Parts: sequence; structure tokens; C-alpha cells
Amino acid sequence: MTRHSTTWCEKKPRMKIVSALVFSFLISCAAWRTAIAQSLSPEATQHWNAARQADTQKHFDLAVTEYRKVTELEPGFVMGFVSLGQACMEQRDFASAVVALKHALELDSTSPPAHQLLGYALLAQGYAAEAIPHLERAHEQGALGIAQLETSQFADAIPNLEAGLQKRPGDPDLLYYLGRASGLLSKQSIDTLLAAYPDSARAYQSMAENYFVLRQMNEAEQNFQHALQLRPELPHLHLELGEVYAMTSRWPQAEEQFRAEVKLQPGNAEAAYRLGDALLKQGKAHEARESLERADKLQPQMPETLYALGKAASVEGDLVAAERSWVKLLAIEKAGDLAAQTHFALAGLYRKEGKTAQAESEMRDFQKLQDGTGTTPSPQ
Repeated sequence: MTRHSTTWCEKKPRMKIVSALVFSFLISCAAWRTAIAQSLSPEATQHWNAARQADTQKHFDLAVTEYRKVTELEPGFVMGFVSLGQACMEQRDFASAVVALKHALELDSTSPPAHQLLGYALLAQGYAAEAIPHLERAHEQGALGIAQLETSQFADAIPNLEAGLQKRPGDPDLLYYLGRASGLLSKQSIDTLLAAYPDSARAYQSMAENYFVLRQMNEAEQNFQHALQLRPELPHLHLELGEVYAMTSRWPQAEEQFRAEVKLQPGNAEAAYRLGDALLKQGKAHEARESLERADKLQPQMPETLYALGKAASVEGDLVAAERSWVKLLAIEKAGDLAAQTHFALAGLYRKEGKTAQAESEMRDFQKLQDGTGTTPSPQ
């Protein structure tokens, strides 16, 4: 498999997203804006009050003008420069904001809002490395994580982005950056593995997994087999190779690999489920049921296991057990493809039992879900 280094596109800052996040964070900076001005001259106080009013009314162009007059009249007033910096940022004039905020820090190197806003302004312009010390001083972990991501410090970025999400749960920008940082850290680790140990079992396994995602099953199969030749005892290798065979409907080969995985890891619920499913696909309902029941004991309440368990029981004619599994599934999963298929299966079961009203009810539920998801039921 071709080994790709991190491309420029992967490292390029997402400026629109960074800028949007900067402005969402500005809301959290509002507290200092209510600070009482130091003893200003009457003329400076007049411009300060006018600037604050313009800020409140979101007339940021006027606010910039008024704050600038305050700084000219009171060149030692730190909050005048901080306020000017924020007003410039509200207008997306980050270059002017940087000048004002750096001057604020020359006056007071410990000013938290100056460090905070300067970190945002630098980050929005793509100066991520320069933004980092300011964001660290301001304890702005979310923005710090973004800056670390942009400077390829993926391992440091992830905990800071997670901390940022704890403060701002569900923030779409932070979720995006956390996913990106995790993906790039994973890629970095894999690239290191492939470069340092290209002929190792783990390298072959990694390449096989990539081929599997790309649906290149022949290449995936070959690389999994290479890995197994080197280390046949590695957990998950048989399971993953079995999934390759399952994807191409080679059920006897899939069964063989899943059995090998179950032997290696008897406590692995997924391996037991996969084996049961492969057996069921070959019509070996009784043996499938035993494996699926084991999977259900190892990891209860898994919808896929319950669906397959119901199918195996139905094939064996145990309609009571089939109904029990499918009803349990629907108590867990009420929407989606699997729920629709389960309603369809229950409708068939109730028709066999002569329960016409219940069968019709299940078909109505199936139809509602099918209309919403485009579900096509699998044959029972």
C-alpha cells in the first residue's frame, strides 16, 4: 500500500471554522467589559461611555473609533487597548486587534483578557504557534487544542479539546477538531509503524484494515494472511479476516476464521456473534443459536445479536424464543433499519401463529419505518 505523509491540505488551517470559533468564544469574554474604568479624564470618560454604548448596540465600527480615542487620550489605560482589540476582532480586523492587544500586554503582561483575545486573534490569522503561549496563560483549553492541532501537536491537542468540550458540550467546532486531531494522531502512529517496521504483522494488519475500508477485499485478504503467518496468535486478526470473507459471502471460510478467534478469545462477544451469524447464513441454525446465546450472555442487549438469535430460533421452529428476542430488541432499538426488519420478522411470525391483528400492527410499524429509512427487509 502506498504510504502517504501528511499533506499540506491536512495541515492547512480551517480559517472559516477557526474564525467562527473565535467569535463563539468572545461571548465568554464579556465579563471584563463591565469593569469600571480607572480614573480617566472627563474627555476620555465621555469616549469610553460612547464606546461601551456602541459595543452594546453592536455598532463595532463606531466602538473602534471611540476606543481608539480613549487610548490616544489615556495611553496607559490597559482596558482601553483590550477593548479596542476586541472591537477590532468583532469586525474581523485581526491585524489591528493584534497591535492593540500586544500594546495592552506591554502595559500589563499579566492581563488575562489581553492574553485570551490575543491568542484568539493570532489563531484566526493562522499564527497558531504564536497563539499557544497566550492561550496557555488564559487557560483557554479549547482554543489551545486547536492551536496545537494546527502545529501538529496532536497528542497534546486531544486532552485540551476534550476539556474544552466539557465546558462547551456539543460544540460542533470543537467536535470537528477533536475528530480531526484523533484521526491525524492515528495516521501519524500508523505512518511511524509502516516506516519503522514495514514487514511486521502489525504493519500488514494496518494495511489490511485500510484496504478493507476501501472495499479492496483481495488486497485486504492478502495482508491479513501475511499478518497471520507472522503472528497467528494476535487477537482480532482471525476476526478481521473472517469479516473479509463475510463481506464476500464466503461463509465456510468466514466460519473457520471466526472459530479460530473464538478459540483464542472465548470471552469476545463479537467473535461469538460473528461465528453464530456465519453459521446461520449456512443454515446451521442449532449451532448458530448456541454461539449467539453465548454472545448474548457475554454482552447482553446487543440488537444485532438479538436479531440473529431470533432468526435462529425461528428457523428451528421455536417461535416463542424468536418472539422474545425480537421484542427485546425493539425495546432497545425503536428506529432504523434493524428495527424495521424486526417488525417485518414479527409480522411473519404472528401470521404463522394466526395472530392476524398483531401481524397487521407489526406491518404498520414496519411500513412507518420503511417510509422513513428506505428499509428493505431481509428474507426470513
